[in-house]
Amino acid sequence: MTTADTDPTAVPGVVEPEIGEELLSVNNLTKHFPIRRGLLQRQVGAVQAVDGLDFTVTKGETLSLVGESGCGKTTTGRLLTRLLEPSDGRIVFEGRDITHMSEGKMRPLRRDVQMIFQDPYGSLNPRHTVGKIVGAPFKLQKVQTENGVKKAVQELLELVGLSPEHYNRYPHEFSGGQRQRIGIARTLALRPKLIVADEPVSALDVSIQAQVVNLLEDLQEEFDLTYVMIAHDLSVVRHVSDRVAVMYLGKIVELADRVSLYEKPMHPYTLALLSAVPIPDTARKSKRERIRLVGDVPSPINPPPACRFHTRCWKAQDICKVVEPPLIQLAPGHQSACHFPENATPEQEATAMKAAETNPGRDSVKA
Repeated sequence: MTTADTDPTAVPGVVEPEIGEELLSVNNLTKHFPIRRGLLQRQVGAVQAVDGLDFTVTKGETLSLVGESGCGKTTTGRLLTRLLEPSDGRIVFEGRDITHMSEGKMRPLRRDVQMIFQDPYGSLNPRHTVGKIVGAPFKLQKVQTENGVKKAVQELLELVGLSPEHYNRYPHEFSGGQRQRIGIARTLALRPKLIVADEPVSALDVSIQAQVVNLLEDLQEEFDLTYVMIAHDLSVVRHVSDRVAVMYLGKIVELADRVSLYEKPMHPYTLALLSAVPIPDTARKSKRERIRLVGDVPSPINPPPACRFHTRCWKAQDICKVVEPPLIQLAPGHQSACHFPENATPEQEATAMKAAETNPGRDSVKA
């Protein structure tokens, strides 16, 4: 029996996912924020925060989104959790199209899709106790617990490494790492299937980051969680990810499994990002060439035509300015959007050029 047979919001013919199957599918996901001016507030432009993303997330895996500030990582996370309304594209979760689902229909799905916010100081209400904060999901979703909400909250606090005695305390009484644990406990309350973690450790001390990262990994194994991790620290990403998607100016420029991406990056932008990762071994550090990108990130209001990275790329040629390279698979499980990929065989280079000729991207300049 397919999902559509029992759920009117389901996509016809799609079967409920099992272990190893797709949990989330994104196609041409787009979010443009309009710019309005004048007395009549007419639209004079748009911020192209996210522009045509395609990827899937398999049950039980961790997919990380990385890139510079302003590349659209956080906006993507908010689109996946439907905290923002997409401008275009399609989001399918467990066979159900949730792209433009109403708030009423989304409410039951909030149990399955939750978010860990970046700022452990701003994401907790300072006027509420820890018990009220962590217990809020039970109240909002009208979920009955076996031994009462207080007992359930205390068990969650223990689960994330806090004391049940913290139930009646307020957020200002905790450190940053403890506040993030409170946020994680709230996220886990309804046992979600998908968690979007928006830079969950970036606001924490380095000594605390490892503890929170290890906690997230332990919880994933215990509850069979699926993560979409948003981060800019590539050292953390390498430790926690199964696959990594590199974003630049609202687009995915490379998508690969962790090992392939770190050992043989194919997009010049990915290579530049990896060259900036600190290496504790001085011998290895001296042998590595640091790639310094020239110029600032272009404005998402008016991004460069064709390949958006060509204004800062040392390999850019004329074709990069007129034909957008499509995101294609150049090696098993390794996709890249570049006319002249790094670490590529002659066959892979030929594949990239042929793809540009037969299937140019949406931003290609029309003659």
